Amino acid sequence: MQVKANGIDIEVETFGDKTNPTIIFVMGFGAQLINWPQEMMDALVERGFHVVRFDNRDVGLSQKFPELGQPSAPDVMAKMLAGETPDVPYTLTDMAADVVGVLDALDIATAHIVGGSMGGMIVQIAAAEWPERFTSMTSIFSTTGNPEVPPATDEAMAALLSRPADDERETVIAHQVGVRAVIGSPGFPTPDEEARAKSAENFDRSYYPEGTTRQYAAIIADGDRRDRIKTIASPVLVLHGTDDPLVRVEGGRDTAATIPGARLVEITGWGHDMPTQLLPRLVEEIAGFIASVEGRAQAAE
Repeated sequence: MQVKANGIDIEVETFGDKTNPTIIFVMGFGAQLINWPQEMMDALVERGFHVVRFDNRDVGLSQKFPELGQPSAPDVMAKMLAGETPDVPYTLTDMAADVVGVLDALDIATAHIVGGSMGGMIVQIAAAEWPERFTSMTSIFSTTGNPEVPPATDEAMAALLSRPADDERETVIAHQVGVRAVIGSPGFPTPDEEARAKSAENFDRSYYPEGTTRQYAAIIADGDRRDRIKTIASPVLVLHGTDDPLVRVEGGRDTAATIPGARLVEITGWGHDMPTQLLPRLVEEIAGFIASVEGRAQAAE
């Protein structure tokens, strides 16, 4: 369904009983809401949660912003390095405000927030800027913007920023399968047939590569978040794979070290994807963490 959130149109899906504690999921760079696997959503509903996932602005079925143009990532980076404030179409803080807007549209006062990759950056900002709205935060394969954290491998960054040779369906699907092979989990490999099916589902639902340029500019322009996120007082879980070539495990370690009391869980063999084999473990980690937060809150009442 479409809702008006933060003044724009956002595509939202909800699952489970709204009277249960809500978990809202925020996806990463260029990724649609369906990249939060349905199996994960269903398993969390079975655990007694109300679950929300949505398309970020400029991706999937949410509002697109072609009128804002295509920023130059090198220019944005150059201004950041020069200590200047770059002019970008929108910021990660704008995207965090979108999350709050989704909660407002759904008439949800507070929620547990979970974000992956760029979504992890967004939820860090949301938890810091709107502490009254978020009961806990889970940051998945994300980082703080600390320039001293090791960067992505050259191969992973090249794969992330590459474009298919043309926009034909088969070309795009093959390209996305190739990207997944580079950044995915060596310990939990996705069979080619499954990878192709997921890429086809994404293409058929929405293919809009123009939005990724604006999202990438927002990531670069956000810079180092450590001073902002060290103020987060809510319980925090950080999940990261030791074999992530795109956002290195040191990014998760830095996130956990920056936020007081954050708990870090490292998973050997996990890369930068959501492999089917790992979903039960991720559900256990997220559900167990949030249930403990809920239990402490009830005990304090």
